[in-house]
Amino acid sequence: MIVSRLWGRWADALAIVKPSTVITWHRHGFARYWTSRSRPVGRPPIGIEIIALIERIAAENPTWSRRRIASELANLGYAVDKNTVAKYMSRPITRPRRPPSQTWKTFRNHLAGTIAIDFVTVPTVTFNIVYVFFVLSLERRRVLHVNVTTHPYAEWAAQQIVEAIGAEISPTYLIRDRDSIYGRAFETRVQHLGIEQLKIAPRSPWQNGYAERWVGTLRRELLDHVIVLGERHLLRLIRQYVLYYNDDRPHMSLDGDAPVTRPIEHSPAGRVIGLPRIGGLHHRYRRAA
Repeated sequence: MIVSRLWGRWADALAIVKPSTVITWHRHGFARYWTSRSRPVGRPPIGIEIIALIERIAAENPTWSRRRIASELANLGYAVDKNTVAKYMSRPITRPRRPPSQTWKTFRNHLAGTIAIDFVTVPTVTFNIVYVFFVLSLERRRVLHVNVTTHPYAEWAAQQIVEAIGAEISPTYLIRDRDSIYGRAFETRVQHLGIEQLKIAPRSPWQNGYAERWVGTLRRELLDHVIVLGERHLLRLIRQYVLYYNDDRPHMSLDGDAPVTRPIEHSPAGRVIGLPRIGGLHHRYRRAA
């Protein structure tokens, strides 16, 4: 009684914990309990070996985008989102582009049986100009034929069309611009092949958009990284790139596949090896046997 009179809060000293402390403990325990039982939100973490593979591919192919790397991983049996790939790349994330409009999706129904042609001008080390002529199949973006010359003319271009078309290729339409290189000899030869020419409007390269896109890809992935010594040198480089483009390179419009379909290696067994293309400028990845 004497203590209670001298110290009004003597009862607090007898209690080990206060009721408010017990309530706080209960709330924290409740939160931890349901956190441990709840499914984690977000993408599942990826393995260390996949992260290392992403860093390796990005380092070996500095011009590749996150979409390209994600497609290459898919061909190796790894389903990794492009944003996850960007997280482990050494360069900053680029904004995703807007998806193609419904108009172009509908237009794709007409791509079978259609080819596009065009010329690309390439300067040499001595400042001469070499012309690259290519024939592109629009159905799967496959380059059917490529050749180079320093003096393009109608008969030469017509012969390239003949060489591009074989037993497996029977195009119905040919899209081209109105360049004077395509003279009467060219038009006559194409007409005899049973191909209808679709000439784009003057100063409207976007109407031959697939060919223009390939030209841009060729410049970004090859021509911007080499100095051409001459006609032979350029032809060798272009043919090496076309082999890589047709057989190895993933295309977003083909759901990550190449123009010549690549088999997907579903089995995670086997070490991933890189096969250099065009002197190591690009690579194809596969599992070692």
